[in-house]
Amino acid sequence: MATNPTTVDSSIFTPAPTRVAPPTPDPADPPQRGKIGIFLLLAAGLLTWIFFSNTAQADADQGLYFGVLFVLGLGLGVALFHSRFGFTSAWRQLMAVGNGHGLRNHALLLGTTATIFMLLFTTGWGGFGNEPTPYAGTIGVGLFLGAFIFAIGMQLGGGCASGTLFAVGSGNSTVIPTLIGFIAGSVIYTSPFFFPLVSDLPGMEPVLLSDHVGHVGGWSITILVLLVIVAISRAVQARRNPPPTGAPPSATGWIRAIRGSWPMWVGALVLAVLGGAVMWVSGGIWGVTNAFALWGVKFLQLFGFQPETWEFWQQENWAVMLEGSILSHQNSLTNIGIMVGAAIAAAAGGAWAFARKVDWKNFGIAFFGGILMGIGARLAEGCNIGAYLGGIGSGSVSGWLWAAAALVGTWAGLKVRSWLGLANPKPTDSVC
Repeated sequence: MATNPTTVDSSIFTPAPTRVAPPTPDPADPPQRGKIGIFLLLAAGLLTWIFFSNTAQADADQGLYFGVLFVLGLGLGVALFHSRFGFTSAWRQLMAVGNGHGLRNHALLLGTTATIFMLLFTTGWGGFGNEPTPYAGTIGVGLFLGAFIFAIGMQLGGGCASGTLFAVGSGNSTVIPTLIGFIAGSVIYTSPFFFPLVSDLPGMEPVLLSDHVGHVGGWSITILVLLVIVAISRAVQARRNPPPTGAPPSATGWIRAIRGSWPMWVGALVLAVLGGAVMWVSGGIWGVTNAFALWGVKFLQLFGFQPETWEFWQQENWAVMLEGSILSHQNSLTNIGIMVGAAIAAAAGGAWAFARKVDWKNFGIAFFGGILMGIGARLAEGCNIGAYLGGIGSGSVSGWLWAAAALVGTWAGLKVRSWLGLANPKPTDSVC
C-alpha cells in the first residue's frame, strides 16, 4: 500500500509516515478521587518518614537532601506514566515494523539530557555541596553481554527498569513478576556462586568524549549523532510504512497536564529536566537497578542470610550501601517515588486498576525476563536509564555501545517472544 502523506505518526522534528492514520485517543475515565487521596497521603507519609529518619540519623540537611530525591522520583513517575514513555516498546516497534516514533523521542530525551548535563559539567553548579560528575561506564565483555541479555529480558518481561516501576505503580499486576525477577536476578549476580565467575571479564577503561574534546565538544558530537539517528529512523520508517503507535486515553484542555495523557515528546522533555535535577542535587546520574540488588539482599537478611560476607558486597561502595538504610539510598528513594508518582498519575487519569487474575504461563515468562534484566544490568553496570540515558547524556562511549548491544538483544528477544507464543507487532496491524 502506498504511503499516504496525510497519515502521519506524530513525532519530534517532523512527522513520519505510517500505513494508516494514527488513532484518536479515547476520553480518559473520570478521576479516581478516593485513590488519589490515598496515594497522596502515602506520598506525604513517606516524605515525612524520609525527612525525619535522615534528620535523626545525621541532620536536617540530609533529611532535606533525601526528601528532595524522593520528590523528584514522584515527578519522574508522573511523567513516565502520563507520557507512557517506553524503552521496551520503542525498540520493539522499531525492530519489528520499522516505526521509529519511540526512538526519535529517545533522541529528544538524550539530547536534552546531554544539554543539561553539559551546562552542569561546564559550570560545576550543583546542590547540597555536590559537584556534577559524568557517568563513565567500563567498555568490555560485561557491557556487551549485559546489554544483550538485558534487552532480551525486557522483551520477555514486558518492561525496562523505569517501565517496570511505573507499570507496577499504576496497578499493572502483569509486571509484578518482572519486578520480582529483576530483584532476584540482581541478587543472583551478587551471590558467591555467580559473581566470581564474571568479576574479571576482559575490558578497558571508560572513554569520555569530554576527556578528548571538552564538554562542549562532546555535547556537539552527541547531538550530531542523535540527529543522524533521527534522519535514519525517518528514512527507515518511510520505506517500511509501518502502522502508527497506539494512543492511550486522554483528557482535553488544560486539565490534560494533570490527568494526562501527554505526547511522548513532552514526557521526554520533562524526564530530561527531572534527570538533570537529580544530577544537580546528587552530583550523579539518575539510576535504578542497583537498588534492586540492595532490596533483595536486605530481604535475605531478614531470614538470617549474611550477604555482607559475599565477595560482591565487600566491595567498598557496595559495602557502604548495604550498611546503610534504604531510606538513605538515592536510587531506592527515586524508585519508590516513581511507583508512588505513577500511582497518583494513574488515579488522576482514571486508569489505576489491579488485576487479580494470574496467567501462570505469562507469569513465568515475565519472571524469567526479570531475572535476565537483573543479571544483565549488573553485568553492564547499568540499565536503560543508568547505562543508556546516563551514559550518552554524560558523553560516555559506553552508552552508545550499550544501545547497539541492546538493539541486537531486542532482535533476539523478539525471536524468543515468537517461540514462546507472545505477540509482536506486524506490518498489517492497525497500531503497533
